[in-house]
Amino acid sequence: MIKYAGVLGGGNISETHARAALETKQVEIAAIHGTNVQKTARLAGLYGGAVYEDFDRFMEHRPMDLVMIGTPSGLHTEQGIVAALSGLHVLVEKPMAITTEQADDLIAACDRSGVKLGVFFQDRAKAHLRKAKELIDSNRLGKPILASASVRWFRPPDYYSQSRWRGTRALDGGGALMNQGIHTVDLLLWLLGDVSRVYASAITALHTIDVEDTVVATLEFRSGAIATLEATTAAYPGYNRRVQLSGSEGTILIEQDRIVAADLRKPADDIANIEPDANPSAHSALVSDVRGHQAILEDFLGAIEVNGTACCDGREGRRSVELVQAIYESSRTRCPVVPGKA
Repeated sequence: MIKYAGVLGGGNISETHARAALETKQVEIAAIHGTNVQKTARLAGLYGGAVYEDFDRFMEHRPMDLVMIGTPSGLHTEQGIVAALSGLHVLVEKPMAITTEQADDLIAACDRSGVKLGVFFQDRAKAHLRKAKELIDSNRLGKPILASASVRWFRPPDYYSQSRWRGTRALDGGGALMNQGIHTVDLLLWLLGDVSRVYASAITALHTIDVEDTVVATLEFRSGAIATLEATTAAYPGYNRRVQLSGSEGTILIEQDRIVAADLRKPADDIANIEPDANPSAHSALVSDVRGHQAILEDFLGAIEVNGTACCDGREGRRSVELVQAIYESSRTRCPVVPGKA
């Protein structure tokens, strides 16, 4: 059965959501709302849907079953709550909120309204990363011991200066960690479980913004594993994300969402036949390959259809916000912080 989706936002990520919808047979774009009418009109011309300047009228549009929220991060909670109270399912771009308090408010509103809440963490849908998850969950890596994750990306000055919200605490919620690095925060939590304590240091090294563009954190996991995480938008010209996971039974190395080595006592099979993601995230915010977003959307539609749970629902999406908050608090106080206690 076709579901009708509304698109909130007119920027790059909203076009990614619209492109993902175009590739998904089960959904049709019904309406688009954004503050820049030229951008929303352009999206409607390409992908369909009625254009609304007025937010309340957009929310009243019918038929509409769900909204995909791609507005500045600081608006996600307010807009998501209005959508939930309007009886619409909510699929929100990462981060789902910029504080755990906001995340809790959005989760509660969706629960009360009986609608589904999902978060666009497309790493959870990518074939190589799902294979890594499978290897860990089946104990092929053995007991996790050590991990390192490096997000050495680059964004030019105009990435921030030409935006009213990027790099601002009120609407971005943070800098390189909350915006770019949060995908890797979610990935580490998904693969290795909850973190019990963090130590971190953050600086603004290159960009004229009021939040960090570079952060390094040490993570202690409840499983006993430890990890380092570094995220920056100041590493010219930008390098592919690299994640290395070592356990008692071997090591897995991931670069740009592709397993490039799986040196395990019991060798992994068929990895070479898995097609990797192709996005140039290291040096560009544009999403050329929408398959990850499409997979998240299709999973969300399936959750609606069978009254199930999305692969990254609100409670899963909240975990990364909580850990980012703890990292920021540790960098501010120069003390270790327990996530949830920040």
